[in-house]
Amino acid sequence: MGQVEWAYGLAKDLLETALPRRWAHTQGVAERAESLAPLLGPDTGTLIAACLLHDIGYAPDLVDTGMHQLDGARYLRDVAGAEERLCRLVAYHSCADNEARQRDLYEVLAAEFDTERPDLARALTYCDMTTSPDGRRVDVRDRLAEIHSRYGAEHLVSRSITAATPCILAAVRSVSAALKGSRDQKA
Repeated sequence: MGQVEWAYGLAKDLLETALPRRWAHTQGVAERAESLAPLLGPDTGTLIAACLLHDIGYAPDLVDTGMHQLDGARYLRDVAGAEERLCRLVAYHSCADNEARQRDLYEVLAAEFDTERPDLARALTYCDMTTSPDGRRVDVRDRLAEIHSRYGAEHLVSRSITAATPCILAAVRSVSAALKGSRDQKA
């Protein structure tokens, strides 16, 4: 079984029944990753697998710290035996270091997981933050607004997203520009 198939099965087992809307989002994020194949080449499979696994930390049985990025990465490392790259991508996805700081978990996150290559981290952020909770493509600003609306202005997640917004926007701009450049070269 390949990495993508393994990740799909694991994410489906953890999310489909317990969190069906999260599962829809996850599938949409992974579909978005497929469009980045011209940029990532052989790393496309790793990105798709990370997209499938990025939100498993929301699964009720995995919640420990309340920081889904850290909880998911720990599960992947400690239980699922996933490769380090996947653990790193999940641990830091969508500028998670900002949420770690809000939760006073940054030192824990940094001690347990290194960061992954910036191009893959940006690609995962792009896929996540341009996909709605229902798995549809969405503008990044609409996605950020939806997160704020869902959690409320004073919630820790909203504060984290506010702090992460420059990082998220930069990632989306960078990947969008690279995609446009790739299409322009083919034309």
